[in-house]
Amino acid sequence: MYDEIKIFTGNANPHLAEEIAKYLKLPLGQCSMKRFADGEINFQIFENVRGADVFIIQPTCRPVDSNLMELLVMLDAFKRSSARRITAVLPYYGYARQDRKDKPRVPISAKLVADLLTTSGADRVLTMDLHAAQIQGFFNIPVDHLYAGPVIIKHFKKRKIPNLMVVSPDTGGVERARSYAKRLECDLAIVDKRREKGQEAEVMNVIGEVSGRNTLIVDDLIDTAGTLVRVAHALKKNGAKRMLACCTHPVFSGDALARIENSEIEEVVVTNSISTEPICRSKKITCLTIGPLLGEGIRSIHQETSISRLFDKKV
Repeated sequence: MYDEIKIFTGNANPHLAEEIAKYLKLPLGQCSMKRFADGEINFQIFENVRGADVFIIQPTCRPVDSNLMELLVMLDAFKRSSARRITAVLPYYGYARQDRKDKPRVPISAKLVADLLTTSGADRVLTMDLHAAQIQGFFNIPVDHLYAGPVIIKHFKKRKIPNLMVVSPDTGGVERARSYAKRLECDLAIVDKRREKGQEAEVMNVIGEVSGRNTLIVDDLIDTAGTLVRVAHALKKNGAKRMLACCTHPVFSGDALARIENSEIEEVVVTNSISTEPICRSKKITCLTIGPLLGEGIRSIHQETSISRLFDKKV
């Protein structure tokens, strides 16, 4: 059964796909992803996939619409080529931040993307650190939701940072931060912020005694880094000694890297769920790989074994 597994990738993060394939000791599937003169996607599979268990690795990161459309076209191609089962592997799930109607006349984009993936031919989804866990309920197909926590926590445990305190940058991330604090055996602080407009946030108050502590700000993603830098500044004002940060998805839009470089933050630990080649040139950025973790997830799905064993797996 195991020789029927096939792994393919689009253009979003081919280095991660290669790492996963290498971990599983499998070749990447042969296909062509080109563009017509007008920019339309021209995709073709170059090998027989009839009856195969196919995994398509494609985070829907920047350029989001292009990478998402690539994934939809690939799903359709494999469905029409009679693949036995097609799993969309999305290390980063784009459009996840619009997961509810919190204002009048707005879309629920996370649900829309779920419908598009299902309609295009996905039989199941493997993803990591969704912005909101309830997005799993938007699908009518199985969703396996992994966490990068074991990889990141293992990194900080090795560092043995004294007097460490985990910080949640907002109330919405408390559950995630509490999980990190429990496994790192340290205290938890929370930053209360008021979002004024769009992606700009004003830090209002630090809940917890951070004076003299080494702090670790935990989040699922960093976009413009505006909130992250404000949180670090608030911690500094409240007497924190060192400011470290970590996230699963380094979106890093616009001047995010420059903001981090010019901030009080000493180091930001990220994963390669999104291609990290440009940002990892910075001395303040440390990139960890989730290739083995996703590889084990793919193996478990293919062999029909429990995937929950990976929640605490130290890979």
